[in-house]
Parts: sequence; structure tokens; C-alpha cells
Amino acid sequence: MIAIIDYGAGNIFSVKNALDYLGLESRLVSDKESVKAADAVILPGVGAFPAAMRKLEATGLVDTIKEEAARKPFLGICLGMQLIFDKGYEFEECDGLGLIGGSVRKMEEPELIIPHMGWNKLEKLNDCPLLENVGDNEYVYFVHSYKAHCEDRDIAAYVEYGGRVPALVYDGKYVYGAQFHPEKSGETGLKILRSFGGLIK
Repeated sequence: MIAIIDYGAGNIFSVKNALDYLGLESRLVSDKESVKAADAVILPGVGAFPAAMRKLEATGLVDTIKEEAARKPFLGICLGMQLIFDKGYEFEECDGLGLIGGSVRKMEEPELIIPHMGWNKLEKLNDCPLLENVGDNEYVYFVHSYKAHCEDRDIAAYVEYGGRVPALVYDGKYVYGAQFHPEKSGETGLKILRSFGGLIK
């Protein structure tokens, strides 16, 4: 079973619908016991980094997420992906979950339209289980104004938007993060979610 963490800051129903479509068992959860009992975990998210972290802390799940992400497949989506880094700088400096080293900062290239909204082609950088069934000319859907700054070794794929924007990150073990919305990215997004479901042992 895949636990979709419901902490009041997520696009939870579109993610749940996509998993249902793929025949992947999932539940919306907000308690420690359900997260611990799950075979894999998804952390969705929309909104601002500090507000989302406060909501997540209010659930009492932060330590549980850190513990479970060290032993089972974990996927952060959009803001949920940003929260997996050490720090965010949206309105204020704010600690994240620290699952992957790096920070999240506003996209401030003067020539760009912000928020970055629309379809962009994935460019693979490092091997990643979630990309095994994704070709070299596939597009995914973004809506965001902040991007991750992290080591190249943690970037599985990126897109070009005023420079390199990390699109899919992977710690080489259990932690994945998608800046794009796989649940809104058509067949390519479904391939990625299907591969995530395939990680369950």
C-alpha cells in the first residue's frame, strides 16, 4: 500500500486518482502508524514552503517521514519535492526535511515568466529507476516559482528553463522528488508513477 500524506497542503486527490487508475493500492493518511505500515510513501504539496512545513510539523509526522524515507520508497511531488531538501527560502529561511542536501530558492532569471507553468522536455542526467520506461523525448507538466539547488549527483533529470532546473531528484537509495506533476503529465507521468509502484517489494 502507498501512503499519500494528507497534511492540508497537497494535491492529494489527483495523485490518488492517478494511482487508482494504475491499479496501485493507496490511502490518504495523516497518522504515524499508517505511514509506518505503508510499503511506500508519497508527499504531495502545493503552496508555500514555510506554511507547508508548519502544517507537516503540526501533524507530528516529520520524524516519522525521516525514519521511513530511510527504508522504503518515498516520493515528494512539486512542493513535496522541495520540502525534502535542507532549506527553503520562500518568504523566509525555513528548515526542510533534509532528506537530500540542497536548498530551494526563487527562480529570478529576468527573462523568465514566473511561475514556470507548462510542458517541458525531460533531459536525463543520472540513472534512476523511475525513468527506466521513459524515453528521450518525453514531456512533463510544471507549475512552480522556486527550484532546487543541489549536487548534480542527486539530479536524475532536469529541464531547461532559463538554465537547468532539477526536475527529478534521487538520493540513490529510497528518496525521489518530482518538481513536475506526474499525475498531470499524461502517459509519461503515469509511467513514472507506475515505476514508483514497482519499487514495492
